Amino acid sequence: MNFVECHEEPIHIPGYIQSFGYLIGIDAESHSITFFSRNIADIFRIENAEQLFGRNLMDFPEIFRSVMDSDLYASLKDFTKRENETHFDKVFISGKEYHFSIFRSGKHIFLEFEAVLENPNKRISNKYDNFYVIDNEKELWEQLLSTLSKIVNYDRMMVYKFMMDGSGKVIAERRDENMESYLGLHYPESDIPKQARELYLKKRKRIFSNVYADTVPLISRTDDTIDLTFAASRGMSPVHGQYIKNSGASSSFSVSIIIEDHLWGLVTCQNSEAKHIDLEDRVQAGIFTALASNAYSSFKSKNELNYRLELNEKSSQLKAEFLKHNNLFDSLADNKAKIRKLPEADGLAIIAEGDMVTVGTIPERNTIDAIAHWALENTTESIFVSRSFLKDYGEELGLDESAAGIIIYFIERSKKEMLIWFRKEFDEHISWAGNPEKKIGVVLQDGQEKQIISPRTSFHIFTENIKGNSRRWNSRDISSVQTVRDVILETSHKQYNAIKALNNELRKVNEELDSFSYTISHDLGTPLTVMKLNAQMLLANFEKTEKNRNKLTSIVEEIDSMAEMMHDVLQLSRAKHSEIELERIHPANTILKISENAKITFESPNCEIIIKECPDVLADKTMLHQVFLNIINNAVKYSSHKDEPQVEIWGAEEDEHIVYRISDNGIGIPQEEKHKMFKIFNRMDNAKKFKGNGVGLSIVHRIMKRIGGNVDYDNNKEGTCFILTFKKP
Repeated sequence: MNFVECHEEPIHIPGYIQSFGYLIGIDAESHSITFFSRNIADIFRIENAEQLFGRNLMDFPEIFRSVMDSDLYASLKDFTKRENETHFDKVFISGKEYHFSIFRSGKHIFLEFEAVLENPNKRISNKYDNFYVIDNEKELWEQLLSTLSKIVNYDRMMVYKFMMDGSGKVIAERRDENMESYLGLHYPESDIPKQARELYLKKRKRIFSNVYADTVPLISRTDDTIDLTFAASRGMSPVHGQYIKNSGASSSFSVSIIIEDHLWGLVTCQNSEAKHIDLEDRVQAGIFTALASNAYSSFKSKNELNYRLELNEKSSQLKAEFLKHNNLFDSLADNKAKIRKLPEADGLAIIAEGDMVTVGTIPERNTIDAIAHWALENTTESIFVSRSFLKDYGEELGLDESAAGIIIYFIERSKKEMLIWFRKEFDEHISWAGNPEKKIGVVLQDGQEKQIISPRTSFHIFTENIKGNSRRWNSRDISSVQTVRDVILETSHKQYNAIKALNNELRKVNEELDSFSYTISHDLGTPLTVMKLNAQMLLANFEKTEKNRNKLTSIVEEIDSMAEMMHDVLQLSRAKHSEIELERIHPANTILKISENAKITFESPNCEIIIKECPDVLADKTMLHQVFLNIINNAVKYSSHKDEPQVEIWGAEEDEHIVYRISDNGIGIPQEEKHKMFKIFNRMDNAKKFKGNGVGLSIVHRIMKRIGGNVDYDNNKEGTCFILTFKKP
């Protein structure tokens, strides 16, 4: 007598189908008939089915006329290029309507038939988007069962979720009032073993109409085993059939819940009486289940994104705290409470630089030492996770309930530096649908008696108490530990010193550059002045041809541009290094004088400059003048080509600040160039017909930062509005 484990049972090749189906298999290349279910003789009224072997359906037009007339069969070559893709049609056979399905699997093309059943009780809405407005897992699956009940309506309908170990749990249920509830019950992995889960991933709708009905054998001339993975009428295994009978059901229907290409769970339905669901209704149930699965995946992704954003914020805060210290141990010790809470642990031990600090509920120090020694000897990964540490190593290491679950992150193994998070023992009670212990039974398979894991005969609640475990560490807990790891790596002592040294070098380079800027701006002023005077003398005394005059005029203009650029570079350097003295300043007179001079400078006498309220600000007098000078000059300059140029200046108190706005109706600033607005020597494309060098706004930006303010801008419908924010005096 052979012994067969559940996961070894070849359930995809039973050799028979269920009685509601009819199956014909043809060769994918020659289209000759290679196998069929015995019952096709009933619907096609064939006296001698053996005559079909090796022949084509077209050889029997009087028998298969309705099939060959189907558009589906006429397009057989096109429909069967891709494996395991099912196509549907309806045909009349002997005056009765049947569903007709075609798919290719391996070297065979399957032609499958089943009678069309009307469902007068079906009540279905066209609102396919209902699932996407639900953001609660429990409500979503309950909504799915409610929707499916209007299509298939079994005595018991459940959403069954797979756990990490292959076991499952009922997380939603809809049932008749006289039936016992299975909600919240667990099922062992052996109830749906590995090969069954693989089939549910491939064939996503599965019906067993009547577990007590006789099966229909497949007839084939070859010894080839016929893979029925994708056949809707595939027969059930004897073990599964007995399992359903033991549960008190006569019929079952299931639809796979696929999340991110993984078998997340099942919608599983049971009926006390035999029940067949029409193919169209099964397809409809599959569509709604897919919609609910996508909605679940969508809101889980949204929640995960929100969690990641929160985790990134916590990471940034922790990084800032770490950088306040000069060594790693101080950084860890000062933030131990935050680090403990990131993976929601009960306790934390920090072992670094030959010292240890702890927080929360933790074992005795000698026990922590033993755990650390064990981890160094028995693990290789940088992060070790266990929720059953007490159960697995409690006796060996002398653990108590405070170390039921642990996560260890090795900062540096060679230095024996690590973080250990602890979780207390969790009083875990699992309610199983029947005793999950495996029992051996005997079944008859292919004429042979075989020992096999026997399906449970009872589904009464069996409660199991599990000791030595903590609450499960989930993916978010692991992500939190990885975040701590990343913060440590980015702010470790070695890197901190390296960054500090680089910053010192950068500071020296910047000082040298600023000194150089000041020198060339100042020292080159004299030779430029001499050059300009000589050029002007030549312009006055040289032969006054138009060509010579243009050349000399060009030289003078270029010297002026160079002088202006050096002047601006000097102002930029001063804006960074000059001493500032903040005081209460009334800027109205300054704004008025700058405005009048700007109209003269840019030859725009008709420019209307409207000056409204000018409240006091807290600033440096010299720097404030430089700010308004650059902004007002720009406003007048870039609106000077307008027929009616206008500049408006006003200030107001907003919250704890004084905000000035300088608005013009000039050329505006392209949105795509906003990111480089305040960079030195940067000029917008639409400003290049105006004289300038792109330094003024850099000066304004630097000054406003130095005096504790800010500069920004908005585009008007026409022109630009610069916004200057000052401290309130």
